[in-house]
Amino acid sequence: MNTIVELVNINKKIRDEEILKDINLTIQKGDFISVIGPSGSGKSSLLYIIGLLDRPNSGEVIIEGERVDYDYPEKIAHLRNMKFGFIFQFHYLISEFSLIENVMAPILKAGKKKEEAKEKAYEVLNKLGLKGKEKRKPFQISGGEQQRVAIARALANEPLVIIADEPTGNLDSKNTEIVMEIFCNLNEEGKTIIMVTHDIDLTKKTKKIIKMLDGRIID
Repeated sequence: MNTIVELVNINKKIRDEEILKDINLTIQKGDFISVIGPSGSGKSSLLYIIGLLDRPNSGEVIIEGERVDYDYPEKIAHLRNMKFGFIFQFHYLISEFSLIENVMAPILKAGKKKEEAKEKAYEVLNKLGLKGKEKRKPFQISGGEQQRVAIARALANEPLVIIADEPTGNLDSKNTEIVMEIFCNLNEEGKTIIMVTHDIDLTKKTKKIIKMLDGRIID
């Protein structure tokens, strides 16, 4: 099955404001999609619907051929933890945890044993160039390294889709380049990525571009 996520006639309102209007979108395995548009166009709301962080007012979200049933919040939470990896503009690391503990957290939440979680966390941190820093706290590393830890955490459960909301928005040009190189390498390995960005130059490194305006996909 090449289609892994499908949105069908999605509409989202917050109070009386229409945030998303008649959204239809298909995400294929191996896609690297950038989502662009002005502030308030619905980009982040689109990501939150895809990643099960929010629910639509109408329409269907279909993941690997199965319609999402929002009447079962525990099942939704498990699906979200196992199928999606999230990276935001700010890393949102737990300050009192070491780097490895931050990466272990979603693995443990998925029900894996501590030793298995630790082994996987070491593996992904090493892959992202953080070997030897696993025991440090977030405040002991640079902003670019913190974002790499956030990427490692997103990869911890080998998600179906990596969802990145302005992942380079808080980084300088050098670290932006590093993060985008990581994303490109992950995509070459077969990872599916959907990324919101305001940086048009970054969209040139993705395979597809979605343009949004006033809650609609216009291109």
